[in-house]
Amino acid sequence: MKRVICLLIPMALLAAACGDDDGGTAAEPVACEAGETDGNLDLYNWSEYIDPDLIPAFEAEYGVSVTETFFESNEVMLAQIQAGGAAYDLIVPSDYMVSIMAEEGMLIPLTKAAIPNLANLDPKFTGLPFDPTGDYSAPYQWGTTGIGFAYEALGEDFEPSWAVIFDPDPSYVGQISMLNDAREALGAALKYLGYSVNTTSEAELQEAVDLLKSIKPAIAKFDSDQYEDDLVGGEVMIAHGWSGDFFFAFDDTDGWEDFGYFIPEEGAVAWVDNMAIPRTADAVCTAHTFIDFMLDAENGAALTNYNFYASPNAAAAEFVDPEILGDESIYPPDDVFERLEFIADTGAFELKFQDAFTDVKN
Repeated sequence: MKRVICLLIPMALLAAACGDDDGGTAAEPVACEAGETDGNLDLYNWSEYIDPDLIPAFEAEYGVSVTETFFESNEVMLAQIQAGGAAYDLIVPSDYMVSIMAEEGMLIPLTKAAIPNLANLDPKFTGLPFDPTGDYSAPYQWGTTGIGFAYEALGEDFEPSWAVIFDPDPSYVGQISMLNDAREALGAALKYLGYSVNTTSEAELQEAVDLLKSIKPAIAKFDSDQYEDDLVGGEVMIAHGWSGDFFFAFDDTDGWEDFGYFIPEEGAVAWVDNMAIPRTADAVCTAHTFIDFMLDAENGAALTNYNFYASPNAAAAEFVDPEILGDESIYPPDDVFERLEFIADTGAFELKFQDAFTDVKN
């Protein structure tokens, strides 16, 4: 999965970020019962983000077919839904995008009685800031944004700090990549400086801009697409990126002994991808049933065992591979979790983040 936040902002998204007064007319919930289907399912998801065995298992259990289509960023997904060219029944937007789409009236409120497995969610993943009452979304997977590295660069004993990027050792200057993403790159700088990733202080944001500019000679590239491949391929030694992408690459190349990942001690971004039903969906009840299917304990574990992202499903824990469950870079302990922040929609200030990142890269 590639989470790309606000690289290109469609005009409609600008309006949403700025708090468009018109918004959208709220959609009404649909009367569905647990296990009910009302047609085949069109699933719009990130690529390589679901255990391929789960789709045929759902089809066999409920007698429907599932068509998968993939998107590469939240913005691409949003634009496709806005265009209305295809009536997707279920989408997997990231945290901040849920709030934007809900505010614009683009999502159908969930009929919670049709999703009894919502009870399996870890309390940490209820009451989330982007959907406080859980009316529009159900968590799918979650992870962190941190630093992937080659042991050749950092060794075995090092301070797990953002200083690896923002005060780099001369030996790997020019061999660092950062996400080509305004909120993530600036958020990393803000955390290193001791600020919130969701600041609305222009002074704090300017400090982050100045910090990123000061280390530009050390940065090989800003990239949100190939950073994990660049790391395992030796193109860079340090990479800022999303947890599961690194783990998938390490596993795919048998690179666990040569590469690692850590969550910086100053704190970092935590993100949640979610299941939501677009207002334009045809098979609304099938979508509810698929959400419930994915929140089943064993199915939730299968998802994590496949893609190395943490499950928000507490009931899944007993079925998760013990090595994954015990890996603190995938399942951070409580004291680390407390230092994580979810990216929030900052309204009109979103444009300042975009302008600031443009300034950094120019």
